[in-house]
Amino acid sequence: MRGGRVAIVGGSVAGCAAALAAHRGGAEGITVYERAAGQLADRGVGLAMHNDRYAELEAAGYVDAAMPWIQLVRRCWYVRDGEAPLGRRVGILPFPFRTYNWGPLWRELRARVPESVEFRTGTAIERLELTPDHAELSTGDGRSERFDFVVGADGYRSVVRTAAYPEVRPKYAGYLAWRGAFPVERLPDPELWPVEDCVYAVFPGGHAIIYRIPDGRGGHRVNWVLYAAPPDGHGLPLDSPTSLPPGTLTDALRACALEIADTQLAPYWGQLMHLTAPEELFIQPMYDFTAPRYAVGRLALAGDAATVARPHTGGGAVKALQDATALGSALTSAASWPEALAAYDTRRSTAGRGMVDLGRRLGLGLVQQSPDWSAMDQSGLEKWWRQADGSSTFGGRKLS
Repeated sequence: MRGGRVAIVGGSVAGCAAALAAHRGGAEGITVYERAAGQLADRGVGLAMHNDRYAELEAAGYVDAAMPWIQLVRRCWYVRDGEAPLGRRVGILPFPFRTYNWGPLWRELRARVPESVEFRTGTAIERLELTPDHAELSTGDGRSERFDFVVGADGYRSVVRTAAYPEVRPKYAGYLAWRGAFPVERLPDPELWPVEDCVYAVFPGGHAIIYRIPDGRGGHRVNWVLYAAPPDGHGLPLDSPTSLPPGTLTDALRACALEIADTQLAPYWGQLMHLTAPEELFIQPMYDFTAPRYAVGRLALAGDAATVARPHTGGGAVKALQDATALGSALTSAASWPEALAAYDTRRSTAGRGMVDLGRRLGLGLVQQSPDWSAMDQSGLEKWWRQADGSSTFGGRKLS
């Protein structure tokens, strides 16, 4: 199948990957609409990719070793133990993951988008109209254009998904993730924490996951995520999707994170929150949902626009890249747009539901119904993980 015009709504990792998929699938005219006017590469949060998933995505042509990364080997679980700096290690599980910095990863993907693709930043989609023959997009500046199909890669507040499934709304899971990252030069006694270790600092009702990520300039950053329920009276409107970007966190919510750090985490891990400047700290409420289908009519959904699974799954950007791989394969092998979108839907809808189910199960085990970590040992941890994750891996789901 060759030819046709494709619109990609959203220009982040999911959008750039979808543009590559459409180009490789034979589309002749591709336009990417990105609401943000600034540099998306300024986002400095970390993400992790299972080694096996990296191999699959490298073979598909979406990532390679030139993208800055750090190899992790093991996941070490710690509980607070008096004044012991690291706490007490209750067990170790394998962790064959590469870590990335979202900004440099996006920059590399953006550079791969062919110059023939029109990339419109600072352009919001206001309206989407569908007919059996085309999709028409209207932007805030009053322009309207017709396309053969549209890919919604515009995140968990997707206007494309809303047009297709107005009844589907992300549901708040009952807890938050405080996220921060800072230059590794601030880290005291770095020899206490090997570069290849991902740390799980666990406590009743939550945990912190901590690992290093590349800074995109040859150095490293300390990346951490703290999961716990917020205090009463937090003031966030969590009944609808929201977030607080870096530098906008309220004093009360920052104080809550620091209190958890001081009372629930071992001193070495707790100090990381204090070493994070307010402008490096933000909040991500936990939501989960999946669209009933990944494609309907002239629309396809990718990344968080299609499915939001809690970050415990190791999904996010990785799933967005997997979606693009499936979309590109469908476009390459199909004889028509409807056939391609039906094949994409069949391949990815089941995967999306599986990711959401896994995220909920891990959320229960790690936050909402966490075990007595102080009584845990290596054999108990291995048994608990098999029950919580349903496998012996973490975030290692295949392209499917």
